[in-house]
Amino acid sequence: MNAARTLVRGATVVTMDAQGDLARGDVLVTGDTITAIEPVIIADDARVVDARGCIVIPGLVNAHMHTWQTALRGVAANWTLLQYFKNMHAGLATVFTPEDLHIATLVGALNQLNCGTTTLVDWCHNNPTPAHNDAAVAGLEQSGIRAAFFHGTPKPDPQPGQTPFWEQPHPRAEVERLLKAHAGKPLLGIHAAVLGPHYATLEVAMHDFRMAKELGLIASLHQGGGPARTPDGWERLDAAGLLGPHINIVHGHALSDAQLARFCELGMSFSAAAESEMSQGHGHPLTGRLRALGRAPSLGVDLESVMSGDMLSQARIALGIQRSLDNVAHREAHGSIPPTSTITTREALAWVTLEGARMLGQQDRIGSLAPGKQADLVVIRADTLNMQPVHDPVSAVVMQASLANIDSVMVAGQWRKRDGRLQDVDITPLLDQLRASGQKITQAMGL
Repeated sequence: MNAARTLVRGATVVTMDAQGDLARGDVLVTGDTITAIEPVIIADDARVVDARGCIVIPGLVNAHMHTWQTALRGVAANWTLLQYFKNMHAGLATVFTPEDLHIATLVGALNQLNCGTTTLVDWCHNNPTPAHNDAAVAGLEQSGIRAAFFHGTPKPDPQPGQTPFWEQPHPRAEVERLLKAHAGKPLLGIHAAVLGPHYATLEVAMHDFRMAKELGLIASLHQGGGPARTPDGWERLDAAGLLGPHINIVHGHALSDAQLARFCELGMSFSAAAESEMSQGHGHPLTGRLRALGRAPSLGVDLESVMSGDMLSQARIALGIQRSLDNVAHREAHGSIPPTSTITTREALAWVTLEGARMLGQQDRIGSLAPGKQADLVVIRADTLNMQPVHDPVSAVVMQASLANIDSVMVAGQWRKRDGRLQDVDITPLLDQLRASGQKITQAMGL
């Protein structure tokens, strides 16, 4: 038996790739790579995992999450976006130590693995010192998840005599330090979570976008939530040649139709957080507007301080919201129920797999199951009370599966969860630390 080779045998395999689905298939993993997907594979030297009664899908991609808020689960559940800005960024965030960031990021990342996410875009914007950044990155690495650390900047209320955050250029030297410190790590990428023209001056936006382009980084930014600080900022950035596929817009509700069409033309990516956006008052997710332009969003949890970290729930919610909007529009136009659904469940599954990979520019490595790609996969128990009978495996995954069905999770050929349990981690002391951190932070702010 070769410990470096694993044969996942007898599952229904949803590849999300050109090969299509296999009603009964085997997946062979060698090292960190998928080497074969066939109806039957003979590999006598491989460790065999019996996956009969299961559905295997690509590892899920959470394209936007502020993982530093894990110790504040539920705290912001009843807040609008305006309350969130005041109570979180100008309040709770200001008392975080590096140790608070570490335990929140570690437990948050472990929960992502537990829920079937193999790639996490950690949008960290509560990091006032290099020690905070190092603590957060250490938490990601300790978890074993595939991660993209998007270095952001804190957003406190400016004190008298202080330069407000929207007038402060992104700290390039700190980004360069992180890039140097973590160069060549296969499971970790470093990128920039910048303010963008909606939340910064033109000078700052120009600096940040130029920095990202020069350093070869993805620049991700929030767009929406009140009036823009630089109303003509996007046009100025476009004229300067600073836009392209490396720019990722999160939310995007304030964008005009013309801007959205131009950004799609430029190949920019979009990340929606449907449940968060509907809950906190952003508006309807961009999904339908993007689909009309031949594009699709990636999806993110956004805030575990508001809702669950489960990405299958995000796919289901985003699908339901857009179907509802489409159905209402048809009834208003035609006076009848639409004859067909506008969006399939396979499209929704693509939002949390293929589109997440596209957002990171890693379609050739993750997001689908194919020989030569990274061995990031999820084994979903489908022979259960809530899943049987399975007529369509994709619909079963998107519409019926829950955390209880996430049996096993592999990242780069390593099992991070097996038989319903996370591997190589003692959760109890970590939860003790997380609770202590959350209590300290909330008590410091009188909550």
